Amino acid sequence: MLADTPRRYGRITRVLHWTMAALFAWQFTGMVLKHVLGRVPLMAFWVGTHPSVGSLLFLLILVRIGWALSQRHQRPSYGTGLVGQAAKAGHVAMYVLMLVVPSLGLLRMLGDVRPISLFGIALRPGGAEETLWMTAPANLVHGVLAWSLLALIVGHVAMALVHRFVWRDETFGRMIGRPVETNGAGLVRGSLPNRADRIGAG
Repeated sequence: MLADTPRRYGRITRVLHWTMAALFAWQFTGMVLKHVLGRVPLMAFWVGTHPSVGSLLFLLILVRIGWALSQRHQRPSYGTGLVGQAAKAGHVAMYVLMLVVPSLGLLRMLGDVRPISLFGIALRPGGAEETLWMTAPANLVHGVLAWSLLALIVGHVAMALVHRFVWRDETFGRMIGRPVETNGAGLVRGSLPNRADRIGAG
């Protein structure tokens, strides 16, 4: 099924989610290795792909936000309890940063004097003068916000694993498109109700 349902996310949502997850993994792995290894030849290639992949992520997050808004009335619920509200706040924060971080990078790229080439296609020769109002915001906060996004992503992954292996509910199955056998309370069969479920029940 392409569209989302109250029980699980549809194919379009899942494709956008996992495609962006892979691209963000590429971006952040490159940045971490750059800080660890320095400017070695491998990193020159990896970091060189950063603007191209960042531009692609910018387009994908626009599509993802538009699709999420169109599906907002039929998606799985976060729940009404404390855990559900925290999950909703975390997702909103991730969406904001997934939009802002590449936007700042693109703005800096456009305002810089260096040539612009994306995926090997030359789009612009070097500029004559830097446009400070375009480059200054990214110079100031692009890196800080990117690492903040990484922290949210790590927390997101950690909570997905908690849902699957500790609380043993069907949350993880919603995004992998594989039905999880549950009882009537939404718990994986064989699991026991726990504190998280009581909080989530509001």
